[in-house]
Amino acid sequence: MFSKKNLKLLSNPLGDDNPITVQVLGVCSALAVTVKVEPAIVMGISVMVVTAMANLIVSLLRNTIPSRIRIIVQLVIVAALVIVVDQVLKAFAYDVSKQLSVFVGLIITNCIIMGRLEAFALGNKPWASFLDGIGNGAGYGMILIIIAVVRELFGAGSITLPGIGEIRIVPQVLYDMGYSNNGLMILPPMALIVVGIIIWVQRSRNTDLIESN
Repeated sequence: MFSKKNLKLLSNPLGDDNPITVQVLGVCSALAVTVKVEPAIVMGISVMVVTAMANLIVSLLRNTIPSRIRIIVQLVIVAALVIVVDQVLKAFAYDVSKQLSVFVGLIITNCIIMGRLEAFALGNKPWASFLDGIGNGAGYGMILIIIAVVRELFGAGSITLPGIGEIRIVPQVLYDMGYSNNGLMILPPMALIVVGIIIWVQRSRNTDLIESN
């Protein structure tokens, strides 16, 4: 069940095959929901759940879905899962749901999900497809959280966590000494710059990524 091959399905998207930094997918939401850590965590979990369950369902149905309508079927499955996730967030995490706004619904068009359905779930067994969805969702969420930590820490001097609230990281003594938050960090362009830095660091450490691209 957790063979070396299956474990790679979980670990590869966290590093050498990350959907954002290597495949450059799902960047739009990385720009939009990473002003604070809390919505970034919730979005990452939401995408992971949808990707894993969509992969599982499509894999189970892969031999019965006519190829001519496979995209439509996939969209219906993803849309149904996103509606469920959206309703759960509104019921149990309404404040975060408001912060995420339309971006929860836009998970339907997230190219990471459709890419995994086409590239993996349609040609592999359910368990492997489920693990692939977990891995790619976790890889996506990891990058979102890293970006959000950098942006909120330097932009607000704090970190906001689900169920805990705002945690002040930068001590008041630094503000008394003249330190001020960097307002640029909470603007969307800074998310793109942080993503670019992460991509640069990862590729500088792994020359195989440069050679393969």
